[in-house]
Amino acid sequence: MQAIVLKNAYSRNNPAEPWQELESGRVAWHDFSAGEQEMIVRHFAPKIKYLALRLKNRLPKSVELSELISAGTLGLMECLGKFQPRLGIKFDTYAENRIRGAMLDDLRRLDWFPRSLRQKVRQVENASARIEASTGRSATEQEIAELTNYSEKEVREAMEAIQNQQCLSLDTLLENSSLASEGLSDNEPYKNAVTAELVDKMAVLIEQLTPREKLVLSLYYTDELNMREAAEVMGVTEGRVSQLHSQALARLRREFHNQFGEAALF
Repeated sequence: MQAIVLKNAYSRNNPAEPWQELESGRVAWHDFSAGEQEMIVRHFAPKIKYLALRLKNRLPKSVELSELISAGTLGLMECLGKFQPRLGIKFDTYAENRIRGAMLDDLRRLDWFPRSLRQKVRQVENASARIEASTGRSATEQEIAELTNYSEKEVREAMEAIQNQQCLSLDTLLENSSLASEGLSDNEPYKNAVTAELVDKMAVLIEQLTPREKLVLSLYYTDELNMREAAEVMGVTEGRVSQLHSQALARLRREFHNQFGEAALF
């Protein structure tokens, strides 16, 4: 009720809403009253939930939606005081990048692998590497299952966990590149230049992937579909999408090391 009264009083004295004043640069965050700051946060709260739901759709069930929303809220509060309208970037765009980036950063800090799954991940990774070294191609789920004595379902769960871990790293790289391209990374020109260089290198390598591998990455990262949705679009099974996705990331990591002599960050 108090927020509604404040909003009505503000509207009578000024036709622009507080978030509009913030975005225009006419009023800085710290110059708003406590009530107006609350109105601004409430205005952007639905965006936090929307972004959290989109990200949750691509993560294990063990990751709580409330954790993503909490991290996103902290990201919003951080960017409110750092927004620089003189750079010509809409606050809505800036906030979306910061909110999503905060969620990704928080996920990377969390140890959301159960101990039993972490052990499976290590064994599946080792088995996959051994099979690829001996055959010269990507290992199948059946081959990994035979080598590890896991069921194909357990192998698939471990592979999905590996992909989620890799995706968070790649997502964070792309998120940082977006901020760097806007010149909004807190006056860190060296960091921005390094990130931009990494993105340029990745773009070259992605062009070398097969059409189906590029399609999987596009559906997953650009269109933000999960494995099931990507499988429906491509007309294949989820297992095949998972295999193509792992294959594409493995190829990117290998080529990144071969061409640039560096370990990939994902």
